[in-house]
Amino acid sequence: MTVDIAQSNTRGIASIYNSAVAAWAIAAAWEIGALDELHRARTLDTADFAARNGLDAQSTNGLFRALAAVGLVRREDTLVTPLGGYDEMYRNKSFFHWLGRGSAELFQQIPAVLRTENRTGDYYRRDAAAIAYACREIDQVTYAPTFWAAMDRVDFPFTRVADLGCGSGARLMQVLDRYPGATGVGIDIAQPSIDVARKEALEAGFAGRTEFLQGDVLRLEPRPEYADVELLTCFMMGHDFWPRENCVASLRRLREVFPSARRLLIGDATRTSLPDTELPVFTLGFELGHDLMGTFLPTVEDWESVFAEGGWELVRTNRIEMTVGEVVFELA
Repeated sequence: MTVDIAQSNTRGIASIYNSAVAAWAIAAAWEIGALDELHRARTLDTADFAARNGLDAQSTNGLFRALAAVGLVRREDTLVTPLGGYDEMYRNKSFFHWLGRGSAELFQQIPAVLRTENRTGDYYRRDAAAIAYACREIDQVTYAPTFWAAMDRVDFPFTRVADLGCGSGARLMQVLDRYPGATGVGIDIAQPSIDVARKEALEAGFAGRTEFLQGDVLRLEPRPEYADVELLTCFMMGHDFWPRENCVASLRRLREVFPSARRLLIGDATRTSLPDTELPVFTLGFELGHDLMGTFLPTVEDWESVFAEGGWELVRTNRIEMTVGEVVFELA
C-alpha cells in the first residue's frame, strides 16, 4: 500500500510538471497554426507541417509529445490525432496564449515581483501584442454574444464610436462592419497594439473609417476626435479603473472627454469567490496575475456601487461568469 501511494504521488507530481510544459506547448502550437490545422483536418503529420512552415521538425514533434503527455492527442511517431479533450482545449486555447506568451515574463519573475521593495513604478513587464492577440479570441469565447445583444438594445442612431483599450482593433472593426454608416476611434496605451490595429484596419479596408490613437484611457484629455462620439465601448480593461476613488474619477472624466456619449458598454472580469479546488481554466492565472500586478479586481457589486457617483446611469447588468466573473454593464 505504501508503495502504491508513493507511486501515485510521483505520477501526480509528474502530471503537474507535464501540464506546465503542455500549457506552453498549447500557446506555441496555436501561434504557429498547428492547432488550427489539426482541428480542421483531425490529423497532422508534424514533420510535414514543419517542412511546410519552415520549422524545426524535432521541436515541432516535441510540442505534440507534450500534448500527448497530458492526454490531449495520440502521437504515433510524427502522426498526431486528437483525443477526447482536444476540442475543449482548442476552445480555450487563447487562455493558454494569454498565460504562456502574453504574461510569461510576469510569472517568470514572481520571486522578484513578490518583494514589496520592488513593487513600485513599472516593476513588471508583459507582452502587449501577445496579450492583444489572445484577447481577441478570449472576447469571442466569453463576451461577444452578450456584447452584440447589448448593441441590439442601443435605442438611438449613432455615427461615431470609440473603443477604449482597443487592443488590436478587432471589436471596433466588427462594429463598423455591422454599422456601415459609422466611423470609429480606438485608443490603447500599448503602441505595439496600435501598430497591429492600424495594419489590420488597412488590410481590412477600414483605414478611411478608423483612427487608432496611443493613449492612457485613465488620463485622457479632450480632443477633436472625441467630440462627436456617441457610443463608448470598453472591454477587458475596466479593472484598471480601480480602486474605487480612481474608478469614480475615470468615469467622470469619460463624461468630460466624450461630451456627446449617450451609451457606455463596459465588459470585464470581476473577482470570483470559487473554492480553490474548483477553479475553471483561466481564473487562477488571471486573478494571481493581477494580484502580482497590484491590480484591484472589483466584484459586480463594487461596480454597481460607483456608476451613479461617476455620472452614469446603470441600464442593465449582464452576468456571463464563464471563467473570471465576466459581466457586461450597459450605462447611459
